[in-house]
Amino acid sequence: MKRTATVLFLLGTLSSPILKAQEFNPNRIDSLLSDMDKNHVWMGSIAIAKGDHLLYQKAIGYTDLAQKKKATINTRYGIGSISKTFTAALVLKSIELRKLKLDEPISTFFKDIPNAGKITVQQLLNHSSGVHSITNDKDYLSWNTKPQTEKELVDRIIKGGAEFTPGSKHEYSNSNYILLTYILEKVWKKDYAFLLKEYICKPLNLEETTFGRPKNNSQEISESYKFTQEWTLEPHTDNSVPLGAGALWSTPTDLVKFFNGLFSLKIINSASLEEMKKIDQGYGKGLFQLPFYEHLGFGHTGGIDGFSSVAGHFDDSNYNVALISNANNYNNNEILKFSLGELYKKPFPLPDLTEIQLTEEEISSIVGEYKSEQPPIQINISREGSKVLGQVVGQPAFQLKAKDKNTLVQPQFGVKIVFERDENKMTLYQNGHTLILKK
Repeated sequence: MKRTATVLFLLGTLSSPILKAQEFNPNRIDSLLSDMDKNHVWMGSIAIAKGDHLLYQKAIGYTDLAQKKKATINTRYGIGSISKTFTAALVLKSIELRKLKLDEPISTFFKDIPNAGKITVQQLLNHSSGVHSITNDKDYLSWNTKPQTEKELVDRIIKGGAEFTPGSKHEYSNSNYILLTYILEKVWKKDYAFLLKEYICKPLNLEETTFGRPKNNSQEISESYKFTQEWTLEPHTDNSVPLGAGALWSTPTDLVKFFNGLFSLKIINSASLEEMKKIDQGYGKGLFQLPFYEHLGFGHTGGIDGFSSVAGHFDDSNYNVALISNANNYNNNEILKFSLGELYKKPFPLPDLTEIQLTEEEISSIVGEYKSEQPPIQINISREGSKVLGQVVGQPAFQLKAKDKNTLVQPQFGVKIVFERDENKMTLYQNGHTLILKK
């Protein structure tokens, strides 16, 4: 449920004609996915549509590594915080039907939450409430896999205190959408799963979208994995914890149908959609901006239990794009950027995902501690057999892949490290930034 970068790619302001659907050629996207599959850097599924016309869908990798069960286009994955877009749409629907007001104080529902009388439904929607995010609690991973009651979660939010004065700034908090889930259930007197099915899934014919991990084991359901030195199985967060902040499961095909339906006003009216799209300090209501050259999209990213996802809609061309991964050692944003480049005729080069094997001497000569003074950062380079690992002090280790004897990369984080062995130093390149560290 933790948020990733909301501005996925801002690449300048170049002119480009809008591409007609029949001109789209999926061959290069096929090549990218085939390379990722062959090099074991990404597993998951992608779908691209123009309006309600599906242009492309493909799944790669496994849903269960132990059983070598292959993914298909019908495989369901956890979508994490993209759930918030569904929840925001339900809230705006409730406001349309006069069950709720944007300026309604949450003290109506939760009088003991700090600043409850000052926090509004609108501030929960656009993350300006100051409500403490329980996913930031130090002990979160000790209880998130166990069922939680409303009282237990609200008590945790209360215990966290107020992060800032409501409306004074914006800061992402999963608790905002946990509270919105409870508010929806209170004003409708129905559970969230019913509201999701009745007011979103049925109207849009989303047959693969559910609240929580599907219980029918005969359905195509994916496990999820984290990459450290190898793929390791991730535990499952209990549905009662993320709720409408991150508990939904779906497929990319259903997600492009959802975003098309949302922006085609099949769920909420135009005034409600414009409310969702209002951006204040980078935050909309269940939406973030997705800029690509001169084209502006709206969507959301997601991440939970090793699943990572991104989906959105581009008004100028009526494109809807979604991808979900269950095992990710490559940057989702790069896949989305590449896909949009194909749609808008702004092609990017295919990445080189191959790696070479370093010799024993080449590995040994780069192992050590590397430090920079400004900013004060230490990166430790270690080894595990023939694998080279990097670790920023205080963060998890990550595997580096050798492109040549001096250049190692980590594609998921956009990291490239060039070693100068004779001078005992490395140069780190990431997101347009350069940093020199000495051994």
